[in-house]
Amino acid sequence: MAAPLYQCPKGTHDILPDEHLYFSFIKKVVRYHCRRAGYRRISTPMFEDINVFVRSIGDTSDIVEKEMFVFESKSGKKYALKPEGTAGVVRAYLQNGMQQLPKPVELYYIEPHFRYNRPQKGRYRQFHQFGAEILGESDPAIDAQVIYLAHKINTDLGIADRLTLQLNTLGSLEDRKKYKEDLVNYYTGKERSLCEDCKRRLHNNPLRLLDCKEEDCQILASMAPKLSSVLSEESKEHFRLLQEYLKELKVPFILNEQLVRGLDYYTHTVFEFWSKKDGAQNAIGGGGRYDGLVELMGGPATPAIGFAAGMERVIEYMKEAGIRPPNKDAVDVFVAQLGLIAKKKALPLLNELREKGINTVGAVGQASIKSQMGLADRIQAKYSLIMGQIEVQEGTIILRDMKKGSQETIPFEGIVDKMVRLLGENKLKNKKLWEE
Repeated sequence: MAAPLYQCPKGTHDILPDEHLYFSFIKKVVRYHCRRAGYRRISTPMFEDINVFVRSIGDTSDIVEKEMFVFESKSGKKYALKPEGTAGVVRAYLQNGMQQLPKPVELYYIEPHFRYNRPQKGRYRQFHQFGAEILGESDPAIDAQVIYLAHKINTDLGIADRLTLQLNTLGSLEDRKKYKEDLVNYYTGKERSLCEDCKRRLHNNPLRLLDCKEEDCQILASMAPKLSSVLSEESKEHFRLLQEYLKELKVPFILNEQLVRGLDYYTHTVFEFWSKKDGAQNAIGGGGRYDGLVELMGGPATPAIGFAAGMERVIEYMKEAGIRPPNKDAVDVFVAQLGLIAKKKALPLLNELREKGINTVGAVGQASIKSQMGLADRIQAKYSLIMGQIEVQEGTIILRDMKKGSQETIPFEGIVDKMVRLLGENKLKNKKLWEE
């Protein structure tokens, strides 16, 4: 077969119907847990003024330096497709006067994002994230609640046992400033052992030296000074309380002093969910506290914390775990008919069943009953309703249970209500809380 004339852009992918089952399932679980915890949904534009990201993420971060899709409008203004969610949420928070709302302000999003990086398994140039942000509260109990929310979502998606929660603190902005000086002093004279990226980071963003994946850089990082040596008593207390709260919530974690995250706006708590098999190479996401970001973007001093997870990466884990989400598009009833009189009865029956919330497919062509039933098998319909000229004349219809292979002839009158009862009982047995 010849290759198609057009293909989707490199680093993007089509989300086909079977894949959408996973996306829909994840969205339902996220919406359920966020709503129950008081979060309200927000959506920001797919592109923003480039300075929204340069100012918030940091002009020395990998995202700003290498990974943003940047374009210029006809008026000459520069925009960027959003590479992450927090900066846009903070911009919306300030622009729309949300700082006047009762604190804390709890928001969540489920959005596409864009990064110009090397495409690989589970990593795309257009990808989807769900995330949550809490603005206006500095108590470490809030940090614990955000982490618990992420952990609970992972649990209900069936992937929590494949992940470890990595936890660290970056301390205050003052702590970080002292620590950066210690790192620069430590690495000075060792530049020859660093990769090209880390040679640049040494002068622009020394914290990123700690999470480089190159072997020589990792060896140096393991012997580098620890941030804990410069933490203020206040920072230590915040982190100590967070750990106590997580233990009360029965959320297991691993302390990881080399965890720094890739964005400049983080302070105090940072966390990531790593693969037990591949470690940081296959993390699904994470987050942290960003107490200075709102002020940096022109607002009042506002403590805040958030997290985000990549949906494509989550789906990859679900598939590895053999998790198949419920198919809300599954066909409940297949209506088979033979002959013009039966077809006339079948058309309104199809619509009545659909209006009752029953997923119904009908064969209205000229195919034989045998081929129609073959189609019902292929699309895995739960039940089939079959009628021909004799059934129409007698006022009956054949109800076939496709799984059991049994069938019975019953009155046509009341068939819609009977199917509602049959399918309603089955759906209630398998219903999850987030499907309410």
